[in-house]
Amino acid sequence: MTVAATSIPAKTTWRVGKRTFKVLRKLALAGLAIYFAAIPFALYLLCGVLDVMRNTCRNFTTLNRYFTGNGVFTWLLSPFNLFLDLLSLPFRNKGVYQLDDLPIGYQEEIKKVIEAAHRGDVVGKLEAKMEGQKRGMMFFKWYGKNVAASVDIPEFHEKYKYIRTIGVSVFNKKQSTGKHFGPLRVTLRVLYNINDIDHRHAFIKVGSHTHYWQDKKLFIFDDTLQHQSCNESDGMRHCMFIDILRPSLFPRLASALVSCIRLVMAPFNAVFYKHWAFIK
Repeated sequence: MTVAATSIPAKTTWRVGKRTFKVLRKLALAGLAIYFAAIPFALYLLCGVLDVMRNTCRNFTTLNRYFTGNGVFTWLLSPFNLFLDLLSLPFRNKGVYQLDDLPIGYQEEIKKVIEAAHRGDVVGKLEAKMEGQKRGMMFFKWYGKNVAASVDIPEFHEKYKYIRTIGVSVFNKKQSTGKHFGPLRVTLRVLYNINDIDHRHAFIKVGSHTHYWQDKKLFIFDDTLQHQSCNESDGMRHCMFIDILRPSLFPRLASALVSCIRLVMAPFNAVFYKHWAFIK
């Protein structure tokens, strides 16, 4: 008995071929997208590795926090931050600084603001405003723009050549931040603990370096490095924070970048300071 061959209609063959072509086209486009996306991702990953390796604590926890935790924003900005490192040459980024490492003009402005804090009794004026707050912050100047404050220190609102941010943070007893990274390296962070500390329970950690406020009131560092501020004592800690332009051969360009950053960062203030109470 002979079985007749079944022929496939041409129309069906055409439909199968068309569907196969669409599938292959989608696969090809997906492959190209993955290929071309892999290049910028690899560059971003390389910049991130170069950036995070500046930290002295190079362990899994630091890497995990940088790439998947609160350091992600610093990673996303790592190409820009590395560019700023090049722009600041020949002034090498030391990570942790002494006041003498800065040019004389910087030193004079920092000393002037610190003296004004003592003359204006910032500690006394802020202590009364901290009732019930765990961590408080008051800005007087933010990225070059003056901020209205209930505590009147005229020198904090003066125009400075190098200082761009002036504020005071107050830690109530037994209060500490978590380990975190600052986002941008266009400035350096100057900290000055205004009140006297006579114990080693108030300190700041930057990588493997621990600075005790009892030993020295002034501390200057690159805050894109992982750091943590701690007050494990039973008293308050009042610390002035000042952002200064990084020393550079192009100070006007650095100043212009800070002004642009202020406009871009303003909407994200609530994210960066969500664990702080703004003192009024």
